[in-house]
Amino acid sequence: MALRLTLKPNEKIVINGCVIRNADRRQTLTIENYADVVRGIDLLDEHEAATPVKKAYFFIQSALLRPEIRKDLTPIIQKNLAELVPIFNQQIAGHIFEAANHVSARNYYKAMRALREVMRYEDELLNLLAGTAPESEPQAAE
Repeated sequence: MALRLTLKPNEKIVINGCVIRNADRRQTLTIENYADVVRGIDLLDEHEAATPVKKAYFFIQSALLRPEIRKDLTPIIQKNLAELVPIFNQQIAGHIFEAANHVSARNYYKAMRALREVMRYEDELLNLLAGTAPESEPQAAE
């Protein structure tokens, strides 16, 4: 089954390690066979990987982008994910198990996608600990 992607103007995408940037118009690409594909907006910079969940996400992303290190990264990723499970509630832990299953199946993009909800939840928890309201909710007046 082909993968059809609609790219926004100037959007970046990585296909099998090759970074491609769209021109200044919306374009549609059809990828007809299997390829490692990730959109630029789904990529995490190394300096952003400062929390346990983002660190696991970054390792998965590295495995997706660099096939030559996948064999070495897989046990590290699985260990990181296993360490996250007891920290979160059952619903969030389900996303972590899903990510671990995708890593085992070598589907790194789906593993990254499964961790996005966990990253959002982790951000909410860190904002609560820091005493800040989530960005999507207005601050209550004192």
